[in-house]
Amino acid sequence: MIRVCSIARLQEVVSTCGARHVVSLVRDDELITRERALLEKQGFDVAANHLWLQMDDIADAIDGLIAPGQEHVEKLVDFAQRWDRAAPMVVHCYAGISRSTAAAFIAACALSPGRDEKEIAVRLRRASPTAMPNTRLVKLGDTFLGRKGRMVEAVGLLGYPAVGAYEAAPFELKWD
Repeated sequence: MIRVCSIARLQEVVSTCGARHVVSLVRDDELITRERALLEKQGFDVAANHLWLQMDDIADAIDGLIAPGQEHVEKLVDFAQRWDRAAPMVVHCYAGISRSTAAAFIAACALSPGRDEKEIAVRLRRASPTAMPNTRLVKLGDTFLGRKGRMVEAVGLLGYPAVGAYEAAPFELKWD
């Protein structure tokens, strides 16, 4: 199972669910340096089990910002496929709404190549009424995984969240 949360809830979620793998989709060096230090204090093996993907939450390239790229997706899929699933993996971004939900969706699709994308997207929506996966990241994941537009279509069917939020409540995505 994948747990999704905001950076503000990262320490709490990791400690309560016993996660041994974390994916951070945040650009800010200072925030991640602080969070990594706190994880290490909990005995978390940051060097081996923390993937930090520096990016901004944007759908199009903007000067001065880091758009999600193919290299981010490749690293995410590789990390997810090396995850032993003995404990949950936590995926977070700043708010737990866009980048992290896209990454959780991509990881679930990568780990279940025969599973229907729409089914995973519906599970994502049921788990989080505020989820709004970053479209650029999903499109890149779709291409990398050879899903022929089905991931993009599945997330598109979710529409806008019924509930607006500045920060999402932590949730878990189960797809098996």
